[in-house]
Amino acid sequence: MNNQAFIDAQNMFLGAKVSDPTWKIDLKRFRVYLKMKYHVEEAYYFLGSYNSDYEDMYISIQKSGYILVFREHSQKMIGKKKGNVDTDIVFSIMRKLYKRENFNSVVLVSGDGDYYRMVKFLIEENRFAKLLMPNKKFASSLYKTLPDRYKDYLDASDVKKKIEYRNQ
Repeated sequence: MNNQAFIDAQNMFLGAKVSDPTWKIDLKRFRVYLKMKYHVEEAYYFLGSYNSDYEDMYISIQKSGYILVFREHSQKMIGKKKGNVDTDIVFSIMRKLYKRENFNSVVLVSGDGDYYRMVKFLIEENRFAKLLMPNKKFASSLYKTLPDRYKDYLDASDVKKKIEYRNQ
């Protein structure tokens, strides 16, 4: 299997942060989880615009096995606009399908309902593996109609214990 993951980083980070109690996802452990559980060969980590102040963080994310993708903004808008990577993720996935890139299925990490139509399409095309929603409480209600085999929650106790950051 050769699956690819597409991660809405802001949605994933905030999903863990608004949990009660709050928790952190260990990106190294999460990358191993994606590989072992969902056969993810490439994991695309979508962020807002690039900021050189966060270069050490970007390097750490890449060392954990992710491919960083930054949102394009005009220079005037940087710092005034949120990440809003939804369109970039949808475009990237659809572009890969159109170009007939060699991968089996998509694993999407986000609870944002903006992806709902794409998720339904990918299921119809037999190109969808799993929707991993960071927080059950704040996941879009649109996904309630998806069969359980296509969704899981990162804050579910069995998943959380595998990917939670632990102080060493």
